[in-house]
Amino acid sequence: MNRYLKHIALAFIFLCMCTGARSQDTRVQEERKARLEREIAIIDRQLADNASKSSNRLADLNLIRKKVANRKELVAQSDRQIRKYNDDIYLTQLEINKINKRIETLTDHYSKLVLSAYKNRDARVWYMYMLASDDLGQAMRRFGYFKNLSGQMKDEARKILQAREELEEEKEKLSKMKKEAEDVKAERVKELESLRKDEAKADDVVKQLKKNRRTYQKQLDAKKKEVQALNREIQRIISSAIKGGSSSSSRKTEVDSKLAAEFVKNKGKLPWPVEGAVVGRFGSQRHPVYDIVMPANNGFDLAVAKGEQAKAVFDGVVRQVMVLPGYNQCVMIDHGEYFTLYCKLKNVTVKADDKVKTGDVLGLVDTINGQTQLHFELWQGKKPHNPESWLK
Repeated sequence: MNRYLKHIALAFIFLCMCTGARSQDTRVQEERKARLEREIAIIDRQLADNASKSSNRLADLNLIRKKVANRKELVAQSDRQIRKYNDDIYLTQLEINKINKRIETLTDHYSKLVLSAYKNRDARVWYMYMLASDDLGQAMRRFGYFKNLSGQMKDEARKILQAREELEEEKEKLSKMKKEAEDVKAERVKELESLRKDEAKADDVVKQLKKNRRTYQKQLDAKKKEVQALNREIQRIISSAIKGGSSSSSRKTEVDSKLAAEFVKNKGKLPWPVEGAVVGRFGSQRHPVYDIVMPANNGFDLAVAKGEQAKAVFDGVVRQVMVLPGYNQCVMIDHGEYFTLYCKLKNVTVKADDKVKTGDVLGLVDTINGQTQLHFELWQGKKPHNPESWLK
């Protein structure tokens, strides 16, 4: 008996775990879908601004391609949802078939009980049937049968009603799932149509870039110079910070080491400096149209909504606030051995030597040539790291 109860308990625990996992998976999918849709809305606003203020078609291409990637992910997510709905609909239909079969069995049994009660409705027949028993034991069994017949009928009727209630619940669940599945399918059709339009826009921009290569080559050359100037300034500031740290007191070095250790502990858990869509990734990338290597990106670029504020991703000390061509105002924060850089800001609210905490506002993300983007970098000494691997 104990073994039987143990099996039931284990089955119940497994069922709860599966239900919890499915619920968590649904929540994660909904959050991902909402994030993708927010990013698409941000990109749409930037493209609208660029149409009148920017001549940088490469920037437009990056935005459109990010949008296309998000659309594809939304379509893939819809496909997964539809498959899940189809599986659930199939299983629910099997459950409905099982309940229907149970109702048929219960109804058949109930009919036999009713027929038996009808045949023995005359009390004199009952008495004659009992008196015809071979012995007292048989007579007692027959008496018990007639006594319990009414109770059995009530019990069977209750089981039939309960089964029918379960059937209605399953039918309602099935109807709801079919409606939700149809809604997802309709949404998928809309996403595919939007995806086709976005891909057509990307193709159009590619044609323009190919047609006007000389103009866009000049833009690339200018961008390369801006990146080189930024890297030189970062290297200078970090070298100065490292040199200053080595000549400072042992207590300051100890404090810096503790801060750096805490920073490392939070790898993969640091908050994002601002919510947005990554439109420029870390490292060297090939030009999407021309067969050339783009200037290496030592961080990433986030397209954000207008009015968004950049925030510190961890505790530290503001090492410097600087202004650089193409990057407007930049804030560098010292986290011991590590440094974070926040560029393309305006209305900066901090200054050199200010102590900041995680989440402190550093300034507004600026709009430059129709693009509202934050450029963010993360360095360990003189070595840049991919910031996406550090953020949650």
